[in-house]
Amino acid sequence: MSIQAKIDKSFPTISLQTLSGKSLALGEPRQGQWRLLVVYRGLHCPICKKYLGRINDMKADFDKLNVQIVAVSTDPEEKATKLASELDLDFEVAYGLGIDQARDLGMYISNPMDSTETDRPFAEPGLFFIRPDGRLHFCEISSVPFCRPDLEMIKMGVSTIQEKDYPPRGMG
Repeated sequence: MSIQAKIDKSFPTISLQTLSGKSLALGEPRQGQWRLLVVYRGLHCPICKKYLGRINDMKADFDKLNVQIVAVSTDPEEKATKLASELDLDFEVAYGLGIDQARDLGMYISNPMDSTETDRPFAEPGLFFIRPDGRLHFCEISSVPFCRPDLEMIKMGVSTIQEKDYPPRGMG
């Protein structure tokens, strides 16, 4: 596995389309902002829907911390649109992350268990916190759908990072 997403290094250059019609470079937050990049499994995942819904509920909290939220999956545009519409998401959703691109981020890749799950391989969940300069500050990558970072803890950690200039850890 080729992991290119490394702590305190520039996030890999991956550009994708968003549901708002813009091209978005995953590792390039808006000017002066931090980015919380959430990789979700896809429309087929009920746990992802619950997690993204919780993030949506906390968007105002992350806005106060100057954090832009972006969700992305390997789903095509139609499935990403359906998910964003179902959940009434109020943050940017990118789509079409390639399997090789997901592997470059260090994501675990799964094949569908059967045709009722989905119709293609997909990335398991992950969360990346990217500084305004495009460098990765922390991440959490999972091999299963039910292992996700606690969002209240993430919010508290982001606040600590910003207030105390808390450095990236786990680089050695």
